[in-house]
Amino acid sequence: MNLLVNGSVRSVESPPDKPLLWVLREDLGLTGTKYGCGIGRCGSCMVHLDGVAVPSCMLPLAAAEGLAVTTIEGVAAGGRITMVQQAWLDHGVSQCGYCQPGMIMGVLALLGESPRPSAAGAAARLNVLCRCGTYPRVLKALRALLGS
Repeated sequence: MNLLVNGSVRSVESPPDKPLLWVLREDLGLTGTKYGCGIGRCGSCMVHLDGVAVPSCMLPLAAAEGLAVTTIEGVAAGGRITMVQQAWLDHGVSQCGYCQPGMIMGVLALLGESPRPSAAGAAARLNVLCRCGTYPRVLKALRALLGS
């Protein structure tokens, strides 16, 4: 199957029911997308399918066929990080960093849907579990990013 990942067509030979997360990590070597819970609830495995944030651990490869898949490795255009990534750096959001790719992918998708959400509204929609509890720093970064 051919898969459009981060703007490039990639050929993969995997069963159609293999979760997209494992295709990305094992078959394509894109390890920025993390395994967390395996049931689509923690958000660590968040990727974009045609701009919509989805958990990749429960999504079969076949469901991604014909759609644009974007991983955390694909969001920095020309080596320049996004404003969300910069806000995360500026406010020291990351502690262990494991869930951060999922959080960043979630915020980027939200901004694609609604360019001016409130910081509290954005935080409420993130739906990514952080074992380190960096939520106060996430909210601080969102407030700075969104000017609220």
